[in-house]
Amino acid sequence: MRILIVKVSSLGDIIHTLPAVTDAAKARKDVVFDWVVEENFVEVPGWHPAVDKVIPISIRRWRRNFLKTWFNREVRSFRQRLRSEHYDLVIDAQGLIKSGIISRMSKGLTIGLSNQTAREPLSSLFYNQSYSVPWNGHAVDRVRQLFSRALNYRYSKQLVDYGIDVSCIKDMGHPSTTDMGHPLKELPSVLFLHGTTWATKHWPDAYWRRLGEIATAAGYRILLPWGDERDKRRAELIAGGNARATVLERQTLSGLAQHMLRAEGVIAVDTGLGHLAAALGKPALTLYGPTNPDLTGTFGPRQLHLTSNIECAPCMKKHCVYHGPPVFDTAHDESTQVRPPCFAAHKPDEVWRQFERLIDGHAAP
Repeated sequence: MRILIVKVSSLGDIIHTLPAVTDAAKARKDVVFDWVVEENFVEVPGWHPAVDKVIPISIRRWRRNFLKTWFNREVRSFRQRLRSEHYDLVIDAQGLIKSGIISRMSKGLTIGLSNQTAREPLSSLFYNQSYSVPWNGHAVDRVRQLFSRALNYRYSKQLVDYGIDVSCIKDMGHPSTTDMGHPLKELPSVLFLHGTTWATKHWPDAYWRRLGEIATAAGYRILLPWGDERDKRRAELIAGGNARATVLERQTLSGLAQHMLRAEGVIAVDTGLGHLAAALGKPALTLYGPTNPDLTGTFGPRQLHLTSNIECAPCMKKHCVYHGPPVFDTAHDESTQVRPPCFAAHKPDEVWRQFERLIDGHAAP
C-alpha cells in the first residue's frame, strides 16, 4: 500500500507528522510512504525508515517569480513527477489551501481534515473524504488521529515514537559539523536555539548573554547556530566576550541534528528546531511567551516548557499587543525594559536552574 503525505512546511509541522508515520507503519506492515515537502526541509522525511520517496516542492521560491518558474517548466516538472505514481491514499496532513491543491494534483483518493477542523476550511474542497479532529488537542495527536482514522487502526496516546533512524542523518555540508579539532571539544555542550520567525517569540538578547555566562561558568560550552544574517548577528552578540561560546558555521538540518545528538541538551525559544530536539529525544527547555505549548509545543519525554505569567499571554500574536505599564528587569538592571514583556518571568538564573534539573532527570517543581 503506497500513501502520499502532503505536509510541505514548516519544520515543526513536518516533525509533528513523524509519530503518525510510525503508528501507521506499525499497524500496517504493507504501508510505504512518499512525502511532498518544501525543498528546505527535504532531509527530514528521509530520516524515517517508512518513507520511500521524498518529493521536493519549492512554493516559497516559486512565489517570488512564478512566471519565470512556469516558463522554465519547473512547476510542470513537479506535477509530472507527482502524477507518475498512483497512490492508494493521499493524506493532506496540513489542512491548507496550498496543500489541498497539491493533494488534488496527485493520483489517488484524497484524505484530509473537515472544513470545521482544518486550518483553512476551503482546503476540504479538494478531498474525496474528510475527518473531523478536535481543535483542543496537540498538533502531534491531531495528525495521529487523522492517520488512524484514514487507515482504520488504533494507537496509544501514551507512546510517542518519532521513528527517526539516526544512522540516516548524514551531513555532507561544512566540515565544522563535527567537533574534531575543536579546542573545547572535551567540554559538554548546550545548544542555544535563539532564532525564530515571530518578533514576539524572541527572548531578550541580554538574557541570552547572561544565560551563556551562567552556562559556561558551570563548565559547559555554548553552541550558537543561525539561519540568516540577523540570526548570525544575534549569535555573535550572545557569544561576544565568552571564550566558551561558539558561533557555528551555517549548518544543514542534518548538521544541526548531529550537534543536538552530541549535546547535553537544548535551550530554545518557540522554533522549529526545538521540535527537532524533541524528535531526537534530547532534553530541551523551551521558552514560551505569546504561544501556547499545549497546542504546538515540543512534544515527548524530557521536554520542559516555561510559560509566561503575564495576563495577555498566550496572545498568539506576531506583534505585541501588551498595553500595560512597562516591565523592567529588576533582578539585574532596573533600567532595562523587558520586550516583549511576556518573557519577564523567564530570568536567566531560573532558566538555568530548571535546565540543570531537566538534564539531571528531575521534573520541574
